[in-house]
Formats: sequence, C-alpha cells, structure tokens
Amino acid sequence: MSITFFDISPALGGNGWTPNTIKTRVSLNYKGIPFESEFIQFVDIEPLMKKNGGAPTAKKEDGRDHYTLPAIRNSATNEYITESLRIAAYLDEKFPNKPPLIPTGTRAAIELFVQVFEQKIKPVYAVMRHASMMILDDANKNFFETTRNVTAPPVGAARDAVWNTVKEGLDFTADLYDTNGANKPFYLGDTFSFADTVVIGYLMWVKIILGADSDEWKLVASWREGRWEKFLELTKKWQWQQ
Repeated sequence: MSITFFDISPALGGNGWTPNTIKTRVSLNYKGIPFESEFIQFVDIEPLMKKNGGAPTAKKEDGRDHYTLPAIRNSATNEYITESLRIAAYLDEKFPNKPPLIPTGTRAAIELFVQVFEQKIKPVYAVMRHASMMILDDANKNFFETTRNVTAPPVGAARDAVWNTVKEGLDFTADLYDTNGANKPFYLGDTFSFADTVVIGYLMWVKIILGADSDEWKLVASWREGRWEKFLELTKKWQWQQ
C-alpha cells in the first residue's frame, strides 16, 4: 500500500501553505507513513475528485457540491479520501500499528475542540484570505477570489481588532491546553493528536503567507511568552515532507 497526498500547489515554494492541507501532511508525518505529494491547482480540484470518486467536503451557496483539499489516495484500493478529519480516522484504521491521531475514546473531544478552535480563530480569514490570494497566479487568483468571497483586507484599527480577536482565541486555546497541567504541550496533555494538527495548520498559514519576518507573525509569536513559536518548533519534524 502506498499513499498519495494531494496538496495545493506551493506558490511560495516548500510543501504547500493552506491550513487544511497542512493538517494532513502533519498527520502523515506524525504516524510515520511514507507518502508522495502531488500538487494540484485550485481549478483542478473538483474535476480530479469527481473523476476518482473523492467525496465533496461541503455545499456551495447554490446547493452544488464543493470539493476541496486535502485528499489522499490509497494505491491498494484506489480509494480517494477527502477532508482532514476523515483522513485522520482513515489513517488510524488502515495503519493501526502507528501512533493514533484520534486515540480511543477521544473522537468526540477532538471534534468539539476543532469546532470551537476554528470558530474562535475564524476572524483571521479577514486578513489571510486576501493575503493568500495575492501569492497565486492569475488563473488561480480569479478562482480563489470568486469561490472564497475574498474582500479587501482590513487596515488600521480594524486590522488591529482582527489580531486582538485572534489573540483571544489562541489565549483560550492555551488555557484549555493548560487544564491538563501547566505548559502541557498538546491538547491531550503529553499525547499528540489530530487536534494539534489543526492548531499547527493555522499558525503555519500565518507564518508562511505573511512571512516569518513580518510584524504580524512576530506579534503572534510573542504571545504567551512565545508559546506558539515554541509549539511550532516542537512539532517541526512533522511539518514538512519527510
């Protein structure tokens, strides 16, 4: 059995940049599963998934199916699995001797965390969608702008307000992690899980798109005495293609 991981084409080099695909790359690396990356343009995702039976991940406003990455292909069965949490559960099922992403008895807690975290971090889209669009070529930029309803980014006090809200969300996350004990590194304490891939995905999105030397990433990295910069450093070995 071999795994192909479908990622968004890396406009800035490296191994991709979107928060959702980062979740799956980290998941594969954490479990120690060898895989090949295949980079896909935004405009090619829907045709590829439809052709190969990859499930839609949402509905468009007009009710039509919406197809997104990440996705993986299992060469042994030619199955195409979409959506990062479904992929994590699939990997745990097919590779039971590898470290679990969703340890037994934690599925509900992890799903709840993901819902709450992504709701609290959602204001960052006001900045990041436009910034992400600007790194794309013209064909993908037009597709991204239309399908993601990209609007002009906030500036001045409105932009500061976005980052204040993001800080509140990350502070909430840090406090939640700490209910397992002071400075426990992961959502489940000392045990890494799919929940942590979600946090990694959003932090890396900001760091990659805005730049490690940008004032806004430096601001995020400074919060809680550098907790999130340290978190990325701790999980660095799982972030890139092995």
